[in-house]
Amino acid sequence: MQARRRKHWGWGYEDEQPSPAELREQGAAVAAYLGFGEAEIETPLPLERVTLAQPRVQPPPSLAEICATEPHARASHALGKSYRDVVSGFRGHFEHPPDFVALPRDERDVEALLEWCEGERVAAVPYGGGTSVVGGVEPRLPGGCNGAVSIDLSRLDRLLEVDEVSRAARIQAGATGPALEAALARHGLTLRHFPQSFELSTLGGWIATRAGGHFATLWTHIDEMVESVRAIAPAGVWESRRLPGSGAGPSPDRMLIGSEGTLGVITEAWMRVLPRPRYRAQAGVRFADFRAGADCVRQIAQADLHPANCRLIDAVEAGLTGAGDGSHALLVLGFESADHDVDPLIDRALAICGEHGGEWDQVRRVAPEGGAGAGSRAGGAHAGAAHGSDASGQSRQAGGSVSTWRDAFMQAPYLRDTLVASGVLSETFETATTWERFPTLHERLTAAAHEAIAQTTGVPCGPERGQAHLTCRFTHVYPDGPALYYTVLAPARRGEEIEQWQTIKTAVSDVLSAEGATITHHHAVGRDHRFWYDRQRPDLFAAALRGAKAAVDPHGIMNPGVLVDPVPAGWSS
Repeated sequence: MQARRRKHWGWGYEDEQPSPAELREQGAAVAAYLGFGEAEIETPLPLERVTLAQPRVQPPPSLAEICATEPHARASHALGKSYRDVVSGFRGHFEHPPDFVALPRDERDVEALLEWCEGERVAAVPYGGGTSVVGGVEPRLPGGCNGAVSIDLSRLDRLLEVDEVSRAARIQAGATGPALEAALARHGLTLRHFPQSFELSTLGGWIATRAGGHFATLWTHIDEMVESVRAIAPAGVWESRRLPGSGAGPSPDRMLIGSEGTLGVITEAWMRVLPRPRYRAQAGVRFADFRAGADCVRQIAQADLHPANCRLIDAVEAGLTGAGDGSHALLVLGFESADHDVDPLIDRALAICGEHGGEWDQVRRVAPEGGAGAGSRAGGAHAGAAHGSDASGQSRQAGGSVSTWRDAFMQAPYLRDTLVASGVLSETFETATTWERFPTLHERLTAAAHEAIAQTTGVPCGPERGQAHLTCRFTHVYPDGPALYYTVLAPARRGEEIEQWQTIKTAVSDVLSAEGATITHHHAVGRDHRFWYDRQRPDLFAAALRGAKAAVDPHGIMNPGVLVDPVPAGWSS
């Protein structure tokens, strides 16, 4: 059977792309709901009509059997999945395709590829699931490169070893989220790292970009789950010892985590894994306004309760996703454990919510048969009476608003493809800051975004139909601050979408820089954030990073243009 092919321009697989009739139906529904969007649906340019630049280099005969040069391979590895990328691919604009795609079968193939790239001065761009939203996999290259090869790790996708005593697993970097979880499930284990890109992204990509995942507190990033990493660099093999912790100088793992393909190709890692959770409790808590919810979340984050889910969603996003009626902010709150009852934890968190004016209907509790809390409700009948049964006395299904938002969250990448076809600008930006800075940052970010959106679309932001929307949610929370995630939905001018978004992106990124927030909490740096990342990091650290890169990648072939700009010896400027 022919393997499913990924779409060459957008999210998912070719057989998931809606038909023109389905697109028209979906587009009409979008326009009716939002009050903007184009009546005439645009369809993506078919691959057979796409013209790609001629390859500058060809695979050497010794590597030809693991290399692909056909248009689909080159186009599908030319861009990530940001709004800019999706719009470009949708229209058939692939300005920087790799010259060919390599699919190594093992580390020997990786070593041979890097040796050839070094000798030919060809850039080597590691490629996991291609879900970068910051230009991390696009071969936009500086001068001096004779070409570019995209190194696709999808064939290195196995669970190699499980240490059930230490609860760790050795996994190859090309394993996708679903494949990784399925393999671990056979051992009763889980990594429980679920980024929005979970379906398509890979372990190696998560490590290389310091990805944020399922846990909203405590284990927020992939960093906390890495026990050791192995990578192949042009200068040799890079592998750390398996250790629960070490005080032996700067961590070699930490150099590779977040290195974004600049220090080598991550091929495998030992990851800390967990028994699959058996106890769960979750609730959707409503707040009159976002600020009241934020004050509540801060207290929960500082109470050492460590909820697995603690995502605060503003009223507009709750309404747009169907998780609320648009009049209340929603806190998606959840606890889980493989070992013990979590009822006391969620009960304490809900008590804090009540102190801040939060209201909820029911709590969904799951426990092993006969275990404490199985199927129980928060406070019995009192919960509905005191915390928000509606006027008819009919409580919502337990966790209904939570599951509705979660479903919308996971479908968002698919929906964006439809929004592009419908003439709707849909993109996000995210950051993190400390609690005392949050109110001012949020106010100034919102003002800058509203002004830029109105300037570039001619439509003001607001909750009403026909207005552009700017929504905000907390994706992760820490004792000292929240991670803020903003979504923009606005009318797009066809042919000018990228310029429209760049105006908005520049305005908000300048505010982030000026207010001392981070340019990215979990989307990574790539090429799109380089300007602001260079402002954020200390100059001496940048020099140290260039030195580290020169040691492991002396000719500067690894994903050039990302993180640092070394000047390799012997290359032309």
